[in-house]
Amino acid sequence: MLKVSDCKFLYSVVDPGNFKDDPYPQIAFAGRSNVGKSSLLNKLVGRTNIARVSKSPGRTRAVNFFLVNNKIQFVDLPGYGYAKVSKSQRESWGKLIHTYLTENSRLMGIVHLVDSRHPPTALDKELNEWLNVNGLVYQVVLTKADKLSNNQLAQSLKQAKKDLILTIGTELLPFSAKTGQGKVELLSWIESRIQ
Repeated sequence: MLKVSDCKFLYSVVDPGNFKDDPYPQIAFAGRSNVGKSSLLNKLVGRTNIARVSKSPGRTRAVNFFLVNNKIQFVDLPGYGYAKVSKSQRESWGKLIHTYLTENSRLMGIVHLVDSRHPPTALDKELNEWLNVNGLVYQVVLTKADKLSNNQLAQSLKQAKKDLILTIGTELLPFSAKTGQGKVELLSWIESRIQ
């Protein structure tokens, strides 16, 4: 399992032409607005404020790069599906994310976050399909697992398995930023991608 001893924010990119060719392997984190991405990132690195947690969804408007242990980058992608953002803003985010995901030799894997409290949305399914079509390696994480009973979580896993098309060997991983459930498994998956 990857043991995080150090994490620092590096920079943000808002224009597709400004991505840097850093020498580190990268793991990207993608999910709809308000899925708990910042909380998950903070839990993984053992900090409370490395990624900004906001009460209002749709705050991440750039691709944010963090350096972990001086050897790997965690990349926080803008959340998708937030209604209060203009169509042109959504399109510019789409171009930004598409450029990052398709023109990047450093990308070793994507953590696709889905809210365990709801069935996967149309946009969740769209990203899942896009990752499959483009042959990208990913791990689906069901966030906010602590908010469900064991029975509800089992139902959520069953529904997500039905709604998403998972590549062979991909398992759904329940995660809680509050209790730490799934943290060891996710860090182990990340380590397996960067070795």
